[in-house]
Amino acid sequence: MINPAPARTGVTGASVSVSAPVSASVSASAPVSAPATAPIVSVKPIVLSAPERGADLHVRVSAPATGHDLPVVLFAHGFGSNLDGYAPLVDHWAAHGFVVIQATHLDSKRLHLAADDPRKPQWWRHRVQDMKRVLDELDTLEAAVPGLTGRVDRRRVVAAGHSFGGQTAGILVGLRVVDPRTGIAEDMSDPRVRASILLATAGRGGDGLTPFAHDNLPWLRDQDFSHITAPTLVVAGDKDELPLSTRGAAWTTDPYTLSSGDRHLLTLFGGRHFLGGISGYEAAETTDESPERVALIQQVTLAYLRHVTDIADADWAAARTALAEGSHPLGRLESNGA
Repeated sequence: MINPAPARTGVTGASVSVSAPVSASVSASAPVSAPATAPIVSVKPIVLSAPERGADLHVRVSAPATGHDLPVVLFAHGFGSNLDGYAPLVDHWAAHGFVVIQATHLDSKRLHLAADDPRKPQWWRHRVQDMKRVLDELDTLEAAVPGLTGRVDRRRVVAAGHSFGGQTAGILVGLRVVDPRTGIAEDMSDPRVRASILLATAGRGGDGLTPFAHDNLPWLRDQDFSHITAPTLVVAGDKDELPLSTRGAAWTTDPYTLSSGDRHLLTLFGGRHFLGGISGYEAAETTDESPERVALIQQVTLAYLRHVTDIADADWAAARTALAEGSHPLGRLESNGA
């Protein structure tokens, strides 16, 4: 039995920081030029009571210090990470007009859960519930950030995630995962989420999984992408050959090829699982460090966010033109939809 931590909701002990945005440099081959930036306000941890989870949910909110009607990006970290990760993306999006919300999920190394923790088979489900709790508690989160109250547009929410976090974001827009306990793939999507960005995300299961993945990551055994109809941008590295699938880098393009509706695929030439270094500034786990690759992802994902939240379409159109048919040295952008 898991003994829940004492219930509490608030920001006691939370830190507030204000910083200027930091972006990776990129050459003149950049497909689009980013709009003006704003200083960022970031607050962590904002603690949300979650007794049924067995541990309170710690959340970080990063937002531009100025501006109104700010759309929201729910960002789910990869396996083992935490709310402090992915600064190259989080800082960039926040500096350009988005409220970015990150939670520390139960699989985080920061929580030091035992290998036999009874929640482990349901980590994937807890992650989705974490994201829905964040949406339920937007009043609390908004009030915890100095000057943010009344500046958030809750009608424009996009889910994003890397690796395991990509599955989390995908479920919010229609991806169905067969629960290894029940054998049922239920619809856990959330109508409050209008679009998604899936970075280096696992593909379908079945015979393509390695024995390790089949035995240790049961939430990957059977995934159905066909119910994803929301606009989706998939980002994949063509050298992302994880030890979870026998299919090589093509496995991470399944969210694009197997979903339906308006979808796009950004393929990064030479990109491995951390796509040049999106998991953090000078992150040790990055095996393909490339400021140029990170800058391309910053630019394309920001252009896409502005497009799907109805801010502006020009940058997205420019990115699609510049990256079409493999003419760009860093990557290719293809589409099946608008």
